[in-house]
Amino acid sequence: MAATSNVTEIIFLGFSQSWNIEKIISMIFLLMYTAILLGNGLIVVTIVASKGLASPMYFFLSYLSFVELCYCSATAPRFIIDSFTERKAITLKGCITQIFFLHFFGGTEIFLLTVMAYDRYVAICKPLHYMTIMNRRVCGLLVGAAWGGGLLHSAGQTFLIFQLPFCGPNIIDHYFCDVHPVLKLASSDTFFIGLLIIANGGSISVISFAVLLVSYVIILYSLRGQTSECRRKALSTCASHIAVVGLFFIPCSFVYMRPCVTLPVDKIVAVFYTVITPLLNPIIYSFRNAEVKNAMRKLMERKGVWEEK
Repeated sequence: MAATSNVTEIIFLGFSQSWNIEKIISMIFLLMYTAILLGNGLIVVTIVASKGLASPMYFFLSYLSFVELCYCSATAPRFIIDSFTERKAITLKGCITQIFFLHFFGGTEIFLLTVMAYDRYVAICKPLHYMTIMNRRVCGLLVGAAWGGGLLHSAGQTFLIFQLPFCGPNIIDHYFCDVHPVLKLASSDTFFIGLLIIANGGSISVISFAVLLVSYVIILYSLRGQTSECRRKALSTCASHIAVVGLFFIPCSFVYMRPCVTLPVDKIVAVFYTVITPLLNPIIYSFRNAEVKNAMRKLMERKGVWEEK
């Protein structure tokens, strides 16, 4: 931390200045966060416990569900707790720690979504070589690379914030700490660091989106000669992935791929990629999937048998 910093805490304005409205919003967040924990947790447990869900697609899905659970946990619990206090404050070090984990899990999710697009490309375009190409070792390396990429991205963003002095003010119009609102509090010229932050986050988004786009163009092209049943199954799987990508990338791009300015709508947009996407992930990816539903049913039946014993 810069030696000239004398700010020791950051104060959040939250969604509303009315304490009653803030409590209502926090209760909605609590319900959504509980659903996120149960839904994504159930997916992870089901895939890990079911031998029938051993394909690379489900291997990546289990990690995606775990990452989304962690991603939401970086912001939602703090907001829920703070909503029941009159003064919503966090230490400056705690604020930067929140930024680190927010971008760590967010960056990891972006890379995982890109890996999952590559997995669908291999499965649809090279079905005979799928299990050879996407063997257990390769899948492990791809997941490790996603975690490593998220760590590098987050470390870069956090390092840039650490270089700034904070001498006041210390109030941000948001419900969690993020690079743009915190950058606005810095007591020095942030133009160059702002460009580096945009380059860091923007390059990841652009490259990942380009890989996703190319993957699906190739997939759609390769489906021309397939039977209608094969096309239907492939498009159903891809549609789920595209829906999650859209829910996550569009609001993220709005916030992070523009000059470092804060807008009142940012905290509403942030709800989509920090809460709504993790909430809808189990529905979009798994609860519409017959194999996952059957595995969940068997898991519940197995649990019932153990309880009877």
